[in-house]
Amino acid sequence: MSAPGTGALAAGDRVRRGILVLSGPNLGLLGERQPDVYGSATLGEHLERAVATADALGFEVTHRQSDDEAALIGAVHAARGEMAAIVVNAGALTHSSWSLCDALAAFDGVVVELHLSNPAAREPWRHTSVVAQATDGMVAGFGGLGYELAIRAVAGLVPGSGTDDGRSGRAPQRERQEEMGP
Repeated sequence: MSAPGTGALAAGDRVRRGILVLSGPNLGLLGERQPDVYGSATLGEHLERAVATADALGFEVTHRQSDDEAALIGAVHAARGEMAAIVVNAGALTHSSWSLCDALAAFDGVVVELHLSNPAAREPWRHTSVVAQATDGMVAGFGGLGYELAIRAVAGLVPGSGTDDGRSGRAPQRERQEEMGP
């Protein structure tokens, strides 16, 4: 398999068409929890938008939501070698989960970080994303439109997808792991 972000496929490689949408703690409460910040749409409604966009671009969405950090890490591990990409809204784990960051760094496809709100415009503790260094890019602050934008970003980054531009926003895996340590 070619390295993430190189835009080239080795002979015999197939283009993986699966996208794992990973939803972290409290996202199952969307539509009820802080609608002034996160809007009134439910997680299911956001996923419908993601699925419709993915279908139009020739991808398939699998979704996993958990309030448990270990379950999210397990989903990332299970996606290795199976999915083309991960769209991750880690919720508050974005700012604290080095183990989720390490799991995402070991994933062999495109990773897009997603936030309904704009963390940079909120409380200071939300300004730093520890998972960002393991992602190709971030979509933040666009509300429900963010799910569509994140899927479109994946389609633009998956090598050989027919819509890719061959670019990646993250360092090659080996460099990322060296920067983060063991």
